[in-house]
Amino acid sequence: MTGIGAAMTLLAVTPVMANAGPASPTGTEFIVKFRDGVAARSDALAANGLRVVGEVSVGAVLVSPTKALDTTTALAALRARGDVEYAEVNGTMHADLTPNDPMYPQQWHYYEAAAGARVDTAWDSGLTGAGVRVAVIDTGRTAHTELNANYLGGYDMISNAAAARDGNARDNNAQDQGDWQAAGECGAGTPARNSSWHGTHVAGTIAALRGNAAGVAGVAPAAKIVPVRVLGRCGGSFADIIDGITWASGGVVAGVPNNPNPARVLNMSLGGSGACPASLQAAITAANNRGSAVVVSAGNSNVNASNATPANCNGVITVAASDRQGNRAVYSNFGATVEITAPGGETSPAASGGVLSTLNAGTTVPAAQSYAFYQGTSMAAPHVAGVVALMQHKKLAAGVALLTPAQVTARLRARAMPGSCVGGCGIGLLDARASVAAA
Repeated sequence: MTGIGAAMTLLAVTPVMANAGPASPTGTEFIVKFRDGVAARSDALAANGLRVVGEVSVGAVLVSPTKALDTTTALAALRARGDVEYAEVNGTMHADLTPNDPMYPQQWHYYEAAAGARVDTAWDSGLTGAGVRVAVIDTGRTAHTELNANYLGGYDMISNAAAARDGNARDNNAQDQGDWQAAGECGAGTPARNSSWHGTHVAGTIAALRGNAAGVAGVAPAAKIVPVRVLGRCGGSFADIIDGITWASGGVVAGVPNNPNPARVLNMSLGGSGACPASLQAAITAANNRGSAVVVSAGNSNVNASNATPANCNGVITVAASDRQGNRAVYSNFGATVEITAPGGETSPAASGGVLSTLNAGTTVPAAQSYAFYQGTSMAAPHVAGVVALMQHKKLAAGVALLTPAQVTARLRARAMPGSCVGGCGIGLLDARASVAAA
């Protein structure tokens, strides 16, 4: 989506086949064990066109090619090194974990080789985001069978009753009342448009139910969504957004009850132009200090994200968008402030090139639940937020401290996939499986 309201604006394993031939030389992974006392040697790997994407419990590392390689030649070169104990192809076992959600096959952005975020293989870890709360700071919530069980609390932080369209100002009802607008209503020359139900789409990518034989699947299908409504008619004010960040992360907002469900992951698929305001930066810094990772969209203006906020604020994970081929999407902002790129899709020339998620069918006020393909950095960011929820679930399951925001960013970047996205796409493309392995 574009504009201020959209961009700011059980495991069954089949037997391994005996005498199986070598895997395809392109994209094959290897398990490499260096001899005792020798750390994973980056020079040994780089010299053979490989990079570490994870660890194996036996003291080995999982590595992946950075370019097309011949499997036999690559293995021979690794095995010839005196510091390598063994190197072998990372063969496959097939887990019966493909969701039975009927629209999942259309969610290319989770599994396709070219630009999918490898969410499907991250699920093989058994992690679902359970116990993790993700705040979606956006247009609010709508009723949807894919999301109702995962909504937790929330708040309407819009202070202007006209913008909120609910007859009052701030309250504890985060229901999305619709953000439709008439031509010129939000400034001279602004076009008429229907309600976007943007927050519902974002929430579905993060935590739509999986395995319920309905609709789509979310990246972290057991995470809880804390909806914080800050965008209404004609977008949202900095003040409301700042208070939304503070409240969502467990801070105190005058006149508002404290949040009983503070989130360790905040998703803000929203943006505007200009430098990062000091007040907004202060809210983000405080959220980081409370332990919340803040994921934001880079923006949809095909400009340097240094001129888009909150993408240019410190302490955020700025996410650019890739198309179905792994290139930077034509609309996506770019630049040095981008940390990572995730699937945002392109709905032209075919809608199926967009990101499929939950929606509402109402053109103005809420109506029946639905699904739709959208495009935008707004769609890219929740892929990252969902993966962060999986990473934090791993820590919860192990009974150890959660990752700090800085650790989250470092692990996402360390395990990103190189790809065809160039020109300010951050470190590379989001790799859900490798990021979870590194958590």
